[in-house]
Amino acid sequence: MTTYFQVDYPTPIGVLEIVGTSKVITSILFADQEVVVHTLTAETPAVLQDCYNQMDEYFQGKRQQFTFPHTSTGTEFQKGVWNALMTIPYAVTGSYKDIAIAINNEKAIRAVGSANGKNKLSIVVPCHRIIGSNGKLTGYAGGLWRKEWLLEHEQKFQ
Repeated sequence: MTTYFQVDYPTPIGVLEIVGTSKVITSILFADQEVVVHTLTAETPAVLQDCYNQMDEYFQGKRQQFTFPHTSTGTEFQKGVWNALMTIPYAVTGSYKDIAIAINNEKAIRAVGSANGKNKLSIVVPCHRIIGSNGKLTGYAGGLWRKEWLLEHEQKFQ
């Protein structure tokens, strides 16, 4: 049986819940809470501490890529979309169509959108960098206001 651990990271746009095992991060999602509940302790696994520290560097504008181990559970199609998302550079945006083309399935634009919405590694797998083909902001599980903030944040530090 796998044991999961959690630590909350307070960002300027809400609390991020970081979840993982003693070896790998499995989820980084904005929480429906305004205060940190799960704090770093001496018992927090090193991988969660590392993720927490790298998130802190990201929000300070000191980090553009993440190096801690992480994993996602999903279909092969979803994993393909998430891998393609990770090729979008810091402070750059792309569209659902760009991702569909990148995975050699140009007609799968809606399916790409669906897979994008199931991403459980916010910021690390940068689904916030996906905008509409018309240049407008489109859906973001954490809320469009957060997406806008993240894009503006990255522009400041590119």
